[in-house]
Amino acid sequence: MLRLRLRLRLRLRLRLGLALVLLVALLPAWAQAPQPLTVFAAASLKESLDAAAAQYQRETGQAVRVSYAASSALARQIEQRAPADVFVSADRDWMDRLQARGLIEPSTRRDLLGNTLVLVAPAASRAQPLTLDARSDLLPLLGARGRLSLAMTASVPAGKYAKAAFESFGQWPALAPRVAETDSVRAALALVARGEAPLGVVYGSDARAEPRVKVLATFPAESHPAIVYPAARVRASRLPQQADAFVQWLDGDTASAIFRRHGFEIR
Repeated sequence: MLRLRLRLRLRLRLRLGLALVLLVALLPAWAQAPQPLTVFAAASLKESLDAAAAQYQRETGQAVRVSYAASSALARQIEQRAPADVFVSADRDWMDRLQARGLIEPSTRRDLLGNTLVLVAPAASRAQPLTLDARSDLLPLLGARGRLSLAMTASVPAGKYAKAAFESFGQWPALAPRVAETDSVRAALALVARGEAPLGVVYGSDARAEPRVKVLATFPAESHPAIVYPAARVRASRLPQQADAFVQWLDGDTASAIFRRHGFEIR
């Protein structure tokens, strides 16, 4: 009986010893696990950049966390020194502003994507496809009390593009009093998707991602400034090499294929 107890104790010690050796062997791997990259990205990139980030992690092991909001809000957060490694804007203006303030690394800046601007209505709407030009009149489609859902026209890129387009048609003075402005293009899309606005202006990629809306028209490219999505490393990045690598990867073939599938144009 005594021998049996001694054998059991010996086996237990051996197992504990092996477990300790394994734990010590694994500790360096845990300690070296890469910190996640923090990416600030325009709200319209949600589905596509989520897919791209997941693919990048599968390929490299580098985790990527993305915070989405209007480009204007994200740029202001970076100005307040919010911890971000990469910024992807929905227009050049906000990237230019950060570059002028020395807050992004210009050598890493790339124009990644383009997009279209579209007029949408709820999927159940009776509104029919139309042509947008100086002769079009959206007021009958809005009805007596309906609102035109736009992102904020003074700051959010999608709203700025929409206002510029309506100004090019000479229609902004008539439409301005009927506009419902929102914090981001996705918020503008949501108003239409929920049937709270009979019309809205969003990106083509947004309309593609939301089955509860339908596209009535695509704005002519010449009616508004070119829609460009630039990306760059934030100068205060804690992971500059990893951030540079991710921006470069976003400009490559694999990421481009993902963005195309979600309705973006490749620059």
